[in-house]
Amino acid sequence: MLRATQSKTLSNLTNKDNWLSIFAGLSLVFAYAPFSLWWLPFIVLPLWFSNIDQTSIKQACKQGGIFALGWFISGISWVHVSIAEFGGMPLVVSIALMLLLCLYLSVFSALACYCGAKFTTNKQFNLWLFPAFWLVAEYLRGWFLTGFPWLSLGYSQIDGPLSVLAPLIGEVGITFSLLIFCVALYKLATKQNIIFHSSLIFIIACCCLLLSNKSWVELTGKKIKVALVQGNIQQSLKWQPEQEWPTMLKYLDLTRVNYDADLIIWPESAIPSMEPLAQDFLQSVNKSAHFNNASIITGIINYNFESKEYFNSLIVLGKKSKADEEGSYQYESSNRYYKNHLLPIGEFVPFGDLLRPLAPFFNLPMSSFSRGDYVQENLVAQDLKLLPLICFEIVFPAQLAANYQADTNMLLTVSNDAWFGNSHGPHQHMEIARMRSLEFGRPLLRSTNNGITAVTDHLGQITAKIPQFEEAVLKADVALVKGNTPYSKWWQIIHWFMPISLLLIVYLTSRRNKNK
Repeated sequence: MLRATQSKTLSNLTNKDNWLSIFAGLSLVFAYAPFSLWWLPFIVLPLWFSNIDQTSIKQACKQGGIFALGWFISGISWVHVSIAEFGGMPLVVSIALMLLLCLYLSVFSALACYCGAKFTTNKQFNLWLFPAFWLVAEYLRGWFLTGFPWLSLGYSQIDGPLSVLAPLIGEVGITFSLLIFCVALYKLATKQNIIFHSSLIFIIACCCLLLSNKSWVELTGKKIKVALVQGNIQQSLKWQPEQEWPTMLKYLDLTRVNYDADLIIWPESAIPSMEPLAQDFLQSVNKSAHFNNASIITGIINYNFESKEYFNSLIVLGKKSKADEEGSYQYESSNRYYKNHLLPIGEFVPFGDLLRPLAPFFNLPMSSFSRGDYVQENLVAQDLKLLPLICFEIVFPAQLAANYQADTNMLLTVSNDAWFGNSHGPHQHMEIARMRSLEFGRPLLRSTNNGITAVTDHLGQITAKIPQFEEAVLKADVALVKGNTPYSKWWQIIHWFMPISLLLIVYLTSRRNKNK
């Protein structure tokens, strides 16, 4: 009888723990754009820590997975929009596929919690191991099967006090600092080693305060006029053959009245024609831009007839430098960018021979791209060097860092978020782009088909933007900067120093306590 009562009590406790974990994860969506409640993780994470502290390996792993499942279900629910609306799948199936993706992503969080309990002497979850193993698990999430590092915790702090750490230790460092702070908050709330944990919180707060007025780069005093063209082409019409010329003429008409800008940006695959087949149009626009002393950077699909490969690319029309005597564009010129980090399913299909016959979802338009080189030269326009990233690539700071040069003037990202409708996906995408700008201390231009089209300064703050789902042109003056952030120079060392140093400290501390 006693054993049955104990078993029932344990079962009720476990169910309560499960509900707490999933609701804690679900609530984190409000920490990200468009809600941007940056303070929410400082409440949610300590509460969730009470659920897993000192639990067994099995229980820690389970609660980590449940927490992450809620986190991703609410955070990337927008994925099902593209599957249902453009993948030809019933709503039930699209939601099921989205849940399957969330289950996959939750494995990495469960792994972090598993390691936090496995590598302890008493085989119980140790919160001080958690931040280090969390970073390792997040690294794996951003690498395995090409990676999907969306919703990393640090992005929630782009408008919070921890954001001042980004130029020093990047978004990864903000995630690490956030976890350390929340562990200390939990320990303090449970009255464990009050002096030590109060001191830790105080040190992090002081670091943020001291860095709040620190400027890692400086303004050059020069500005450039930019115009970002948002065509607002419906995704269902984008690749219809009869819409090819109307679309190209729309972008050209929106550009003609904005030739007073030095730099004009069209979004990802703005020209819905293969580059070899659009030469007459491109040469005409090239001459027109040059005549008006402007440069146009546009997305276009290139097709190599010899290798039979498609590339998602960016090209420069008009002036490469102010001294150009004629338009700089030539087919296959080196002043171009080929997307390297392709989006699974959307731009390439793993195991395509097996999956493509199963459903229209695996045969989305333009889902057979080839990769460009991982490291490519910056685009050059108006004597400026722009580091380009197309759509999904902005999520990978390592790729940006690999292509960053000390004299890079601006970051450029183009996208087509029409796949995700009126969801919070595009807002999160813009939030991630802002973080890259802050990490590397460079202004960022973001041109999209239907929003969010915006300009940020070198501090990651949006200085100008236009509404979503409208045909519009965003014009702005962008202030140029010089100098480089510590993160842009030492990002690799920073990424690994944090988890390794924490694991070493915990190990040495546990050995010392064991020898007493």
